[in-house]
Amino acid sequence: MAMSFFDQFASPSYLGIPLIAIAIALPWVMYPTPSSRWINNRLITLQGWLINRFVNQLMLPLNVGGHKWALLLASLMVFLITINMLGLLPYTFTPTTQLSLNMGFAVPLWLATVIIGMRNQPTVALGHLLPEGTPIPLIPVLIIIETISLFIRPLALGVRLTANLTAGHLLIQLIATAVFVLLPMMPTVAILTATVLFLLTLLEVAVAMIQAYVFVLLLSLYLQENV
Repeated sequence: MAMSFFDQFASPSYLGIPLIAIAIALPWVMYPTPSSRWINNRLITLQGWLINRFVNQLMLPLNVGGHKWALLLASLMVFLITINMLGLLPYTFTPTTQLSLNMGFAVPLWLATVIIGMRNQPTVALGHLLPEGTPIPLIPVLIIIETISLFIRPLALGVRLTANLTAGHLLIQLIATAVFVLLPMMPTVAILTATVLFLLTLLEVAVAMIQAYVFVLLLSLYLQENV
């Protein structure tokens, strides 16, 4: 029983073919495509308004050079939110519970921000490794520490997203199992536990959106340091 709780995180396959590609491509099919008409329906209008508000808030601290990333960051935000939300439905698979997928997002984007900083302003980019006013004896130690913290950033991005979603899914499954076990023996306790499960599900919906926002927000902060 203990091992079966982790079966939900195994990548599904059909006839030996991994289905994670379908799980990744499905969110883009669900969004309505804007038409060429001047007046759209309410759903497309709301979708465009939300994306515009998010992009304006995200690009506010960045200079003009960082605005080239607006389309990429907004698309990544929508993609992560949709995948996380679909993963809360029964009998579904959440690709973002796989550390390999999250690292595949985090490492290239983090590396791109570092390369942009080293290419455009190498002095400022290297200056982040040594805070101003550091005592001379501490300079080698701080350079090593700041370099390690720099390379830990993509790992922290991937692990944070994976750990939060994995913990939430496990907790939901544990409490749901407790409800089914307690229902024939103690119905009152089972109803109370089901109420906790409902509240936890609402919390996980918020976590799914917040973690996607935090992932993109941290990438924008890394970009802000290098543009």
